[in-house]
Amino acid sequence: MQSSMMEKLSFLYKPYVLAVLTIGYIAGELGHYLIGVTSKATAIELVYGDQACQQNHTDFLRHELPAQCAEFIIEQECHQQHINGTVYCEWNYNGLGLEYQLLAGPSFIAVFTVMGVVLGVAADRYNRVRMLFVCTLVFAVAILLQGTVKEYWHLILLRMVMAAGEAGCNPLATGIMSDIFPESKRALVMAIFNWGIYGGYGIAFPVGRYITKLDIGGLGWRICYYGTGVLALIMAVLTGTTLREPERQSIGEDAAGKAKVNLWKALLQPRVLLLMFAASIRHCGGMTFAYNADLYYNIYFPDVDLGWWLFAVTIGIGSIGVVVGGIVSDKFVAKMGIRSRVACLAISQLLATPFAFGSVYFEPLWAMITLGISYFFAEMWFGIVFAVLVEIVPLQVRSTTIGVFLFVMNNIGGNLPILVDPLAKAIGYRGSVMFFYAGFYGISTLLFFVTMFFMDGPKPTASSAPTIGHDPTSHANHVEMGHENNTFQPDDYLPSPHTNGANGHRNIVSVRPSESSRL
Repeated sequence: MQSSMMEKLSFLYKPYVLAVLTIGYIAGELGHYLIGVTSKATAIELVYGDQACQQNHTDFLRHELPAQCAEFIIEQECHQQHINGTVYCEWNYNGLGLEYQLLAGPSFIAVFTVMGVVLGVAADRYNRVRMLFVCTLVFAVAILLQGTVKEYWHLILLRMVMAAGEAGCNPLATGIMSDIFPESKRALVMAIFNWGIYGGYGIAFPVGRYITKLDIGGLGWRICYYGTGVLALIMAVLTGTTLREPERQSIGEDAAGKAKVNLWKALLQPRVLLLMFAASIRHCGGMTFAYNADLYYNIYFPDVDLGWWLFAVTIGIGSIGVVVGGIVSDKFVAKMGIRSRVACLAISQLLATPFAFGSVYFEPLWAMITLGISYFFAEMWFGIVFAVLVEIVPLQVRSTTIGVFLFVMNNIGGNLPILVDPLAKAIGYRGSVMFFYAGFYGISTLLFFVTMFFMDGPKPTASSAPTIGHDPTSHANHVEMGHENNTFQPDDYLPSPHTNGANGHRNIVSVRPSESSRL
């Protein structure tokens, strides 16, 4: 009876896996992005970053002030600004500066990228579920401990530990999902999972702003890290106790053993390099906004509370964009080939770019409207990129390739935003954010467009494939066996007559979940 019940509920396992992996990723990204929202409170308590003249917590609106606080660069002048004897400016840490940019970006990225490669290589050889459990446990503990820090360097160290654990999430989870979901749902599944980045980022706004203000138990900003760490610990336990390692997909092993795959030859394909560079530039635009959005809107519109607006845009509209991007990509690829996925990337970023400019140009109302439109198109990109990637590299090095891809993408896209601070000192904070955020969206559009021409077009249909007796090694013969994910073929692999089945076809890759074996 119990066995029969389990069989009836077995259809829920795949959605359950996706839910556990996604929520765990959200918890990790929430811990990652909280610093961008709590930075001012954290800087005041831990003493780091820049000091500046800012509007204090009075009820005055910006248009009621005789002079804006940000105009004063001398502390004494800042304290002299008042309305009928009520001082409306204060000189304090603003959460910005080089120390903040180092804390938000390079300290995290340096470890995240290196460990991503290491864990990607390990994922191709060892049990991914167990590794993911350990990784989730590591970043959960690191997030918890961030709530206890007393010094700036404590925060730096714990963000590095957090990065080491979180680095395993994407390559490990992507490998697991690729082995349990069919190609027809791949982009949508990848999009939902990778939405965890934006989910964690979006939730950081209300958590970092409003939970900090509640000052629960006198803990202020620290309670945000405690709560996030507890959630991550729960997901670590669920990962380790309820998920099982899926069998890896068959990649056309012959009677003599596995075909060798040259990792570097796979990585150095022009289409992989172009996709990697385009994704890096796009990632820089996203990271610039992620690290600076809350601080930017607080500085330019201190009397307007945009916390819930930012949450609604990133979680609500961003989520719709992620799902729509995955569905459209999956529908088009069946008819137009992998090239159509990259076309979706280029078009979506092209549509997002002008509205991204608007989100940092207009006043609050139109800034949020244009941000919402931008987010709808912009957030289509991440899941589609990895759906493309797993289709153009051999399965034997899939997780390793994802690790290397993330290493490059995060080193470029994650570290370039550190230049926001020096450029802001030259042209202003708004102009600097506009350049690295919306400007890099536009540059990535051009790069994705160029990359599209290096991808394969529509696959031949089964009716156009050669009949039995034709060349068994031809690409057309692959079609009847299902989608061929092994698009890269090493020079030292030659088909043998012994590898052909009774129907004269090579025993090539089938990515359907029912066809699986060890790598």
